[in-house]
Amino acid sequence: MTPKYFDIHSHLHFPAFSEDIGEVMKRTLDSGTWVVNVGTSKKTSEEAIALAHKYNEGVYATVGLHPIHTDKSHHDESESSGDLIETEFDYEFYKKIALDPKVVAIGECGLDFYHLGEDSKKKQIENFEKHIDLSLDVGKPLMLHIRDAYVEALEILNTKYKIQDTNKPRGNVHFFAGDLEIAKKFLDLGFTLSFTGVITYPKSKKYGASDYEEIIKMIPLDMIMAETDAPYVAPVPHRGERNESLYVINVIKKIAEIKKLPFEEVASVLVKNSLRVFGI
Repeated sequence: MTPKYFDIHSHLHFPAFSEDIGEVMKRTLDSGTWVVNVGTSKKTSEEAIALAHKYNEGVYATVGLHPIHTDKSHHDESESSGDLIETEFDYEFYKKIALDPKVVAIGECGLDFYHLGEDSKKKQIENFEKHIDLSLDVGKPLMLHIRDAYVEALEILNTKYKIQDTNKPRGNVHFFAGDLEIAKKFLDLGFTLSFTGVITYPKSKKYGASDYEEIIKMIPLDMIMAETDAPYVAPVPHRGERNESLYVINVIKKIAEIKKLPFEEVASVLVKNSLRVFGI
């Protein structure tokens, strides 16, 4: 079966959905929407895999350590009620679970320099490089989380890893919020970019890029994917509510509107992109 829509970055395994996850998943799959639930720690990575295995198709997982969990930082209770801090990336642990057939990517990983000191930045860089090594090791793409650190992330990908011509890093930049110049640099490396419900909001620098429309207009459609980042940033008309994968339809509608293309065409291409990138 081929899905109608694909939410390539969600967290339906978080406690925010613990009371009604069965209903949420039924709504999602009944709508023809497939989903990748993204790990952010050992605990949430294992939970993403467990949820994926409850369904024969349409539900997948990623495994990785979110950059903010390499040090003390604010953690949303909707992610986990437990301690998610892992100062060092446990390579062998993540490699073992990354080999699960339901795992389609490594991450979310990357750099998040929002309100961090230099020591934390160094630790994040070391852990990011280990994720890249793991991605190359197991042959699965990266799911990147980059905040206030696009230049630094590109530097790592361009210097340490670009020389590996036969085995370059590949993957997707989740919740892209850079400018057009940064977008082009990731595209040049072969990375796709995914967008959330934030593109349905009025223009605001709060979420990074000040003009998503300019960026989406310029990016080739075959290099774009749609996501929700549920339970966060629900798109209009659900803004302020708990987000869920079903609402990825609203993100796709906005991309189609910006591109001035039929919704069905855009939805179909984004699904093909998702299947291609994640090898499904």
